Amino acid sequence: MPGTENGPASYFPSIEKKYGRPIEEWKRLIRSSSLRKHLELVTWLKDEHGLGHGHANALVRHTLLEDGRTH
Repeated sequence: MPGTENGPASYFPSIEKKYGRPIEEWKRLIRSSSLRKHLELVTWLKDEHGLGHGHANALVRHTLLEDGRTH
């Protein structure tokens, strides 16, 4: 089906709805963090911003892949 997202981006509509911030804002937060490792960033989003694990993981994974980082 055209326009249907797969992978981490498939979580984006529910992330925006649940947490009230656009995805680009979450990506900016991730990129501005001094943390660099995937799990550190996921934990930070959960602890500091109240995201669930799946949502935090999807945001970090997508952002790091977009930036050419794999971990």
